[in-house]
This record gives sequence, C-alpha cells and structure tokens, in this order.
Amino acid sequence: MARLPYSNPEDPERREAAAQVVASRKKLGHLHRMLLHSPPIAVGWIRFWDAVRRETRLSGKLRELVICQVAAINGAQYEWAAHAPIGLEEGLTQAQLDALPDWQASAGFDATERAALALCDAMTRHVHVPAEVFAAVKAALPEREVVELTVTIASYNCVSRVLEALEINGADPLQA
Repeated sequence: MARLPYSNPEDPERREAAAQVVASRKKLGHLHRMLLHSPPIAVGWIRFWDAVRRETRLSGKLRELVICQVAAINGAQYEWAAHAPIGLEEGLTQAQLDALPDWQASAGFDATERAALALCDAMTRHVHVPAEVFAAVKAALPEREVVELTVTIASYNCVSRVLEALEINGADPLQA
C-alpha cells in the first residue's frame, strides 16, 4: 500500500487537473492519483511525459528498452509492469527483456541498443557518463535523439524514484 492515501480526483481542487490527466492518458493510474495531491505537479508531469513519450523521434523500441532497464536497475516493479508490455508492443522481444540484468553478455542487442543500455547503466548507477560510453551513443544516433535518449533515461529515473519513495505499487484499497 502506498505511503500516502491516493487523492480523490472528484475533489473540487483536483477535478480540473484530473480531467487533464484523463484527456492525455485515458485513465487515472495510481501514480497520477498520487500526484493529484498537487494539481500543478500532476498537470506539469503529464505535459512533460507526453513530450518524452509521444513527441520525440527516438524509436519506441529504444525508448522502452531504456525505461525497462531503469526500472530493473532501480527495482521499480510497478514501472517494469507498466512498461514491459509496451516494450513488447514496440518491438522488444521477451528474450531481450529477460536478458537485461546481464545484457553485456547477451547477443540479443544490436550496436545501438548496446550503446543506449551502456548510457542507461552509467546514468542510473553512477550519474556521470564515461566519455567512451557517450561517444558510442553519439556515433549511433543523431544529436536530437541523443538528447531525447538522455532525457528519457533521466526522466524515468525520476519516475522510479517517485514510485519507490511513495511506495506506489498498484495496491489501492479503494479499487480492490
């Protein structure tokens, strides 16, 4: 169960923000109901993540690959459960998802995916990115996509940290 109760989207203070979330996501998930405790944060969150997930040139497959890797590294099971199915829809294989804990030893990733995973690991585990890791990403992707990949990794580290700090795991006694 989450560390705070989920907010009531019908509360007059939250109703407009909840409507904006639903307009974007078609539903109010557990994370969104938690963020609605602060309507400006909930609305800003949706705007930002719409840009990250829907307005970039980065392939959906590469995006979901690094999102799943962030979730795996950070032990964010709720994030993994949300994004592994999207990853499969975007072209990842179950074998690739299964190989993420030891991706370096797997032949299941191409050079671009390997460069993205190395960047993801460096950013998530150490913050600082070695020059050779960044050079591989820069060689594999156009500059715009390098920025989009970097922001995707950073932003989903934010997601997992919010989920884990607030213990948002999908358990909601009001929806049970």
